[in-house]
Amino acid sequence: MRILAIDPGFDRMGLAVLEGDPSKPTHVWSECISPPKGSPEERLACIHTEVARAIVSYAPDRVAIETLFWSTNNKRSALGVAEARGAALSAAAEAGLSVSEHSPQQVKLAVTGYGNADKKAVASMIPRLISLPPKRRLDDELDAIALAIAALSTRLHS
Repeated sequence: MRILAIDPGFDRMGLAVLEGDPSKPTHVWSECISPPKGSPEERLACIHTEVARAIVSYAPDRVAIETLFWSTNNKRSALGVAEARGAALSAAAEAGLSVSEHSPQQVKLAVTGYGNADKKAVASMIPRLISLPPKRRLDDELDAIALAIAALSTRLHS
């Protein structure tokens, strides 16, 4: 099973491709994309293009995307993330891929064993679960890798 995981964002979006099974996931590729500043339409088109490019380049069997976190404190950013999710989901649909959605708590539980773990705990567990080539990674890329791990671990149940 090969998973393209998407940590959606309007300013930065994490993408990761992992394959294998839950007991031995393999890192294929990951990146953090930052759409160029411009109109919302241009930024969303860039997100769509980058996700479509990843689909063509890495031929995933399925896409996993993080569910939208909504609170009264982050309405503006939540709307941008929702739009970015839409652009990414559109690229997945164009490619005929099924999509699974995973909440932040599900991802944290799959990676750390604790659904309320903080970002630091998740980031510190990732290299224990999967071998990654050395490079500096932004949180968004690490979040996509964690999401892919969670998607692989729940693939039998979804």
